[in-house]
Amino acid sequence: MTAATELRELRSAPVKSKPENKAAFWFLLPWFLGLFAVTLGPMAASLYLSFTKYNLLQPPEFTGIANFERMLTDERLHSSLAVTFTYVLVSVPLQLGLALGLAVLLDRGIRGLGFYRSVFYLPSLLGASVAIAVLWRTVFGTEGLFNEGLALFGIEGRGWIADPETALSTLITLNVWTFGSPMVIFLAGLRQIPVMYYEAAAVDGASPLRRFTSVTLPLLTPIIFFNLVLQIIHAFQSFTQAFIVSGGTGGPTDSTLFFSLYLYQRGFGNFDMGYASALAWLLLVIIGAFTAINFWASKYWVHYDD
Repeated sequence: MTAATELRELRSAPVKSKPENKAAFWFLLPWFLGLFAVTLGPMAASLYLSFTKYNLLQPPEFTGIANFERMLTDERLHSSLAVTFTYVLVSVPLQLGLALGLAVLLDRGIRGLGFYRSVFYLPSLLGASVAIAVLWRTVFGTEGLFNEGLALFGIEGRGWIADPETALSTLITLNVWTFGSPMVIFLAGLRQIPVMYYEAAAVDGASPLRRFTSVTLPLLTPIIFFNLVLQIIHAFQSFTQAFIVSGGTGGPTDSTLFFSLYLYQRGFGNFDMGYASALAWLLLVIIGAFTAINFWASKYWVHYDD
């Protein structure tokens, strides 16, 4: 029997079921059930409802693209988009800059590194909670802790949450404060940079700033890119902070009306589930577009060590 004949017989032979294959199937079954029942199923239902008029009390009525046409003249939607884009484009760079700066400081091997790393990571665990949002509303209230701190320097405070000019800034500050998760990722990336690069730069007479810009940043760009994509997605989905701080209204004068909060108002406040489903798909498209742009732009500034 020639080698070619043996190869044909092996390809045509039926695949025998092995015990480990059956075990893998049963272990994966819960995940597949969750994928279809919790993710793909609701997504398909939401896509259908986005083309209907549905108020939870009556059967859905197919209306075609009416919900998407309605978006063009929805002024509150436009306002929520402006607020959300401002929130994302301001808070994410500030958050990543603070996270990177602290990661560089912690990477110097200070005493009690584990303690500081835990303390700095804690806000990322609590920042999206209702308790912290309530605390934030109290801190930046008219008689809050922030105004008391300003009074020590003779500065008159204001109702930061109640002022349309500053309300969004308090939520941006809250998001920047939750820098712990990207900081830990940056710190892990810094630990992977070979020391020999810094030693070679020092021999060439490079200053600490020069070593940071010419060695650290280029080698850290994959980590920066990873954190950037994750934090942009997370920022677009922000909801709890705006809901609690504004009492669910997005006020004052829609200055904290995040896109996700407006979606919630349409769906669960006005029972306009068809339009809310269309808004949800718009949010998916926006996040997908930002992610695609980041991946396209990454080839110009992200450097891989290969």
